[in-house]
Amino acid sequence: MQTIRRRIIEILKENGSATVAELANRLGIAQVSVRHHLDILIGEDMVEAAGVRRHDGAGRPSQVYALTPQAARLFPQRHDAIADGLLEEIKAALPAEQVRTFFIHLADKAASEAPAALPDQSVEERLDEIARFLTEKGYNARWEEKNGRYELHAYNCPYMGTADRHHELCMMDQELMRALVPGATRYQTRALHGATHCTYVIEPNPSDT
Repeated sequence: MQTIRRRIIEILKENGSATVAELANRLGIAQVSVRHHLDILIGEDMVEAAGVRRHDGAGRPSQVYALTPQAARLFPQRHDAIADGLLEEIKAALPAEQVRTFFIHLADKAASEAPAALPDQSVEERLDEIARFLTEKGYNARWEEKNGRYELHAYNCPYMGTADRHHELCMMDQELMRALVPGATRYQTRALHGATHCTYVIEPNPSDT
């Protein structure tokens, strides 16, 4: 990223928000140049207009700019390290069966947040809902009908980087899928093992055919 735009992002991160004049003063450049860089950052969804700031004296209010949630990825994150440490402590403190129960409980809790299945809902309608729900949770999910069965694909693993050390997370995801779409659901591929995505297979219910 261009140095000035990186500094604008750093200043907004430190201060929460800033006007063009404040950024120009911090950077030691003309306001027209600041506006040019802000326009680029807005186009990249890194910065957004966040209201106006009124002055005590006379004069027009000044537009205030702040970072978007998307800009968070530009700063180092320690989520994986924290999650890894917590899981290590849990697995060291509890017997294996209790660890399994713990992850199943997490899967059940996640499933409870999904839209409830309706009695007259078709498999396709249910899979549409589940794919939307999983995508909102970071799985980038979609489904397709293939070879007389349904395949639910998860193209992003929210736990990548942690799941390779804690396979219980994959078990938790499998339990989540079973809770969301009851039936013979299983892994066909696993991103953890080098595949591009995870696939869960839902065999048709004989009573529906």
